[in-house]
Amino acid sequence: MKQTINVNASHLQYGFLAGAKRIEEKKEYINELNVFPVPDGDTGTNMTLTITSAAREVANIKEPTFANVTKAMSTGSLRGARGNSGVILSQLIRGFCKELEGREEVTIEDIAAGFNRAVATAYKAVMKPKEGTILTVAKGLADKASELSTTKKSILEFATEVLEYGREVLNRTPEMLPVLKEAGVVDSGGEGLMTILEGAYDALTGKTSYDFSNGYDSSVSEGKPAPDSSGLNTVNSVGIDRKEIDTSHIKYGYCTEFIIMLEKEYNKDIENTFKSYLESIGDSLVVVSDDEIVKVHVHTNHPGLAFERGLTYGSLTSMKIDNMREEHREKVIMEAEKMAAQQAREREELKQADKGDSDPAKRKQYGFISVSVGQGMNDIFKDLGVDYLIEGGQTMNPSTEDMLNAIEQVNADTIYILPNNKNIILAANQAQSLTEDKEIIVVPSRTAPQGVAALISFDAAKSGEENLSAMTEEMANVKTGQVTYAVRDTNIDGKTINAGDIMGIDDDGIKSVSADLMTAAKDLMKEMVDEDSELISIYYGADIKEEDAKEFADYVEETYGDCDVEFNYGGQPIYYYILSVE
Repeated sequence: MKQTINVNASHLQYGFLAGAKRIEEKKEYINELNVFPVPDGDTGTNMTLTITSAAREVANIKEPTFANVTKAMSTGSLRGARGNSGVILSQLIRGFCKELEGREEVTIEDIAAGFNRAVATAYKAVMKPKEGTILTVAKGLADKASELSTTKKSILEFATEVLEYGREVLNRTPEMLPVLKEAGVVDSGGEGLMTILEGAYDALTGKTSYDFSNGYDSSVSEGKPAPDSSGLNTVNSVGIDRKEIDTSHIKYGYCTEFIIMLEKEYNKDIENTFKSYLESIGDSLVVVSDDEIVKVHVHTNHPGLAFERGLTYGSLTSMKIDNMREEHREKVIMEAEKMAAQQAREREELKQADKGDSDPAKRKQYGFISVSVGQGMNDIFKDLGVDYLIEGGQTMNPSTEDMLNAIEQVNADTIYILPNNKNIILAANQAQSLTEDKEIIVVPSRTAPQGVAALISFDAAKSGEENLSAMTEEMANVKTGQVTYAVRDTNIDGKTINAGDIMGIDDDGIKSVSADLMTAAKDLMKEMVDEDSELISIYYGADIKEEDAKEFADYVEETYGDCDVEFNYGGQPIYYYILSVE
């Protein structure tokens, strides 16, 4: 017989928000785990933005049920997914939510089933799953959850052992992927997943606490415990009224919170006297207690008086004072910025409507969406017939939501999406699966030069699938190289790299390392060109002077005289040169 445990929708909601907050706090550490020492290691950022998209929706639920919480978790993360790690995370969340969405009560067996469904869903989303990654860690968690689901009666004991095993699997990822071992790091996506789950665990067991009663944002601070979690075998946990506190008319300027560790007698009469005193010096009062602690929240102009009265009952901890007038001013500024952005979007939509973009009679057969960064690259894609450019690339992977918004703006029956980055392809695929009124074809371009080649090979006389085949075939003939700088010391691909070194990277890895930019670019080009090469394209970035780029282009023309050489301003950040050889 299944053992029902006291896990309700409030626990799921609070744990999810706490997990989101934990990875937000540790995202830069996770970014640093990127194997290649390039300045775009963004796994932590992508996973944070993915889960934050869902967290904002989850936090706004005032009466949580498994149905509305799981729906917000799933849809929010799917639409907000960025990068491969973010898309995989969204699929893990989606699978877990599918298993729990109809529940009114949850058992350990249900949680284990949710973990397993999460893994199955995520593996299906990845064309060629690779072990030693976030998927391996997720599978390890699911396997351990299944093993323990019929033997553990305590959810606390179950969760503790599952997470401990997940860490063990994560620590073994360098043995599964040699590139991780060489760089001396664990898998960044797996670290992100464990960070989220451990953040939820710590919050639900009272080790950390957050206040999400006014929604989810980056300013959420520690101070308020989780919902009553007695069924999770927690200690010192107190329920908090989730009602919103009005701050639009601020009479009392300081939001004051603290916990009293009771050392003297404290009963109902004493609590009523304490409340009466706090009401005499402030408002928006919340006082809740159990046998050992009292949690206090009050708006007052004299926080010290509240602290002094609290000290008459015991010692104080988790003291926090926020200046609400200052926060209110910041909020007004943020709201003004949001309104301005919304008005700009509305003006753009009206402009598009005036052009007849939404007129069915003017609907095109084919449309194109391309991810691009840098004014020069943008102009190149526009000249090749791209209808809508999504700003993004290595340093900021656009989300599934960005893709869906772009699809909505292009008035065509069939729309080709060119991600132009290997870390954006999964988000494009996810947008494709969420679109019903248009045919979406994702061209799996991994670099901007591949996207350029694909567009050049497009033939309007062919069918959508025929063009996809031709474009994919053409991209296979394109080698791409990038010249950038190292952000940290490391050893990889048999090379010792110091922070600040210039690296030449092609489709297979790091090919050149030098303290000199021109030397690194020349050495990379030498690795890329062979006897079959016919065309070399050079795109110089925002940080390169035109005369320096021209000097490099002249060198390439002289050195590789049998090849045609194209020289273009790309304007891309971070990458001094993007090179392609066909």
